[in-house]
Amino acid sequence: MKNFILQNENAIYFECKFSCDNVIFLNLEKDRFFITDARYTTEAKEYAKKCEVIESSNLIDTAKEILKKNKIKKITFDPNDFSFASYTKLTENLKTEFIAKENFSKLKRIIKSDKEITLLKKAAVAGREGFKELAKYIRKNGFNQTEQFLYFKAFEKMSQTGKLDISFEPIVAINENAAKPHALPTSKKLKLHDLLLVDAGIKYKRYCSDRTCTSHVDFENFNFKREQKFKNEKHQKVYDIVLKAQLNAIENARTGMKASEIDKLTRDVIEKAGFGKYFIHSTGHGVGLDIHEFPVINSKSDVIIEDNMVFTIEPGIYLPDEFGVRIEDTVVMQNGKAVIL
Repeated sequence: MKNFILQNENAIYFECKFSCDNVIFLNLEKDRFFITDARYTTEAKEYAKKCEVIESSNLIDTAKEILKKNKIKKITFDPNDFSFASYTKLTENLKTEFIAKENFSKLKRIIKSDKEITLLKKAAVAGREGFKELAKYIRKNGFNQTEQFLYFKAFEKMSQTGKLDISFEPIVAINENAAKPHALPTSKKLKLHDLLLVDAGIKYKRYCSDRTCTSHVDFENFNFKREQKFKNEKHQKVYDIVLKAQLNAIENARTGMKASEIDKLTRDVIEKAGFGKYFIHSTGHGVGLDIHEFPVINSKSDVIIEDNMVFTIEPGIYLPDEFGVRIEDTVVMQNGKAVIL
C-alpha cells in the first residue's frame, strides 16, 4: 500500500515508533509525514523514526496542502479512524480520492514480529506479577473490602504503583456480579468463600497483557493460580468445566486451523457439560498494541491461524444472579502450537 493516512495512535506508533493524541500521519510512497502541534514536536523529532515531523496549528489543512503539493490521486484510510466532521473537512475541495479500507492497520499487525512477541511476553510476565501483588493484598487486607476498593487496588498493584500503564480498566467482580462479563464494580463486600473474578492487564512499551482469573476466597491461601478449591460445589463444577474448555483449546490449537475451529474447542466442552447457552461471548481476540486486535476467535471467523499470531483463549460460563467463571490466558502460536505468554 503506497499511500495511506492515519489518525489512530497505535497505528501511527506501529509505523514510526512514536505517537500522541493529536497527529495525522501521511505515508506517500517514499515520503512520510508526522503532522502534530507545538506541544508534541520536540518529542516527535526525538522519537519518531523515518518520517518528517511537521508542526501545525491546523493538522487537516496541513495534510491537505501536502496531498495537493504531491498531486496524490488516491489515498487509503480507515473509516474507523476519522470522525465524520474530520473526514468532511479533509476531503472537501480536494481532488484526492479517499479509499476506505476498514482496519487495514490492524490487519497489517495480525502476525507479530519476534521483537513484538518478546515485548508481549514481558507485558504478560509483568501482568502476572501484578496479579501476585493483588493476591498478596487480598490475603492481608481484602476481607470486607468493596469491589470498588478492590478495583482501585487492582489499578495500583497491576500498574506497579504507577510505573506501568494498564491496558484496560480492571474487572473485579464477586459472586453474582461475576455473571456479567464486563461487570462494573459495586459496593458489594468480599467475604470468606466468595467467588472472585478479576480481569486485568498492563502495557509494556505500549504492548498489552490480558488475563482473567476466577478464585475461591480463602484469606490464608488466596491466590490467582489455575488450581482452585471452592467450598461451594456448584462453583467448583462450573470452574472445572471452564478450565477443561480452556485447556482443550490451548493444548489442541494448531496453525492452519480456522479461528472458528479454536472457538469450537472451548465451546464443545461447555456445551457437552450442558452450559452452552451460558457461554455468551467469543473464545478470544488478538492482543498487541491494542487490547483488542486480530484475529478474532469466534464461531464465524474463517481466518486461518498462523505462527506468530497472538490472541486470548478465555471461555466463560455466566449464570445470571448466581455467579460467573472466566479463565483467560494470552497465547502465541509458535512451531504450530499455542504457547502461553
